[in-house]
Amino acid sequence: MLKYNPSLKKENQHSDLSVKEISPIMKLIVRGKKREFFTTIGKNLNMILPTEANTSSSNDKISAIWLSPDEWMIVSNVIENGNSNKYELEQILFNNISRRNLGAIVDVTDQFVMLELEGKNIYELFSSGSPFNFDKFKKKPGATTQTLLNNIDVIIHNKNANLINLFVRRSFSEHLCSWITDSARFL
Repeated sequence: MLKYNPSLKKENQHSDLSVKEISPIMKLIVRGKKREFFTTIGKNLNMILPTEANTSSSNDKISAIWLSPDEWMIVSNVIENGNSNKYELEQILFNNISRRNLGAIVDVTDQFVMLELEGKNIYELFSSGSPFNFDKFKKKPGATTQTLLNNIDVIIHNKNANLINLFVRRSFSEHLCSWITDSARFL
């Protein structure tokens, strides 16, 4: 785990909207398309990867976010030990997937910041800075999308009606957090 400054120093509260950074959270990119890949990944994750576009699947420990027909982001649902860059799941997947040439496993924990947004005004905020139409998205818990938010690439995971996980590249996270803070004042 890299030692870095958080994008948000503390949880920000705005009119019925809270924003906080959740870390350290394990984030892995998993790629593959062979039948044996899906069988092996399912056994190791104890769940089936979502195959329908813009969906996710979860169990108690992890969530799998669909990114493309052969790519998923695996995200831990629990905060990890911040003193180590080693994850047991990553090692298991690497040994069973990458080493056997079934697919690829890449640790992107330090590349992406995970923000948790909670409140009734989330979609009003998103609509003010994104070309994506959130009308159907906000009604589907588990839905995911990759879009632009204030001209910054983000991945949005709908946890439920008023709770969103937003993934942004670390290099753009401070700028995005500033935009969220400024824009939330006008909701």
